Amino acid sequence: MISGRCAACKNQRRKCPSNCIFSPYFPANDPQKFACVHKIYGGSNVGRMLQGVPTYLREQAANALYLEAKWRIDDPIYGCVGIISSFYEQIQNAEIELAKIQTQVAFYKLQTQHVEAEPNLEVLQSQSINMEQFESDNPTITSWFN
Repeated sequence: MISGRCAACKNQRRKCPSNCIFSPYFPANDPQKFACVHKIYGGSNVGRMLQGVPTYLREQAANALYLEAKWRIDDPIYGCVGIISSFYEQIQNAEIELAKIQTQVAFYKLQTQHVEAEPNLEVLQSQSINMEQFESDNPTITSWFN
């Protein structure tokens, strides 16, 4: 137990017993945490929920209750679902932006390959002209390739 009263006992103006279920999860230095949970769920309901959870999971349960209560206070209509939807929308927007950038990168790569290929095309054309001259000068070689 933290010395003095926990945030829950201070909020409810009572003496904090040595076996207070709230003291490990709602310390006196963070009264807003219990205030949010109390406003949404009620103090006795939170105590019953925490008692119904195994001891090793109580801290996670208290944190989850706090976050859900905080989000419900921030957004009374959608609560945590509104936050999740907002994150999902941000992920979709980021994926769309990533796809656009990947398309631009692919386009620029093709463009640079095309620019590099043009000089090679001129070399190939000059080689084909030289080959035609060589074939016309040596008719036996042309019959051998045909």
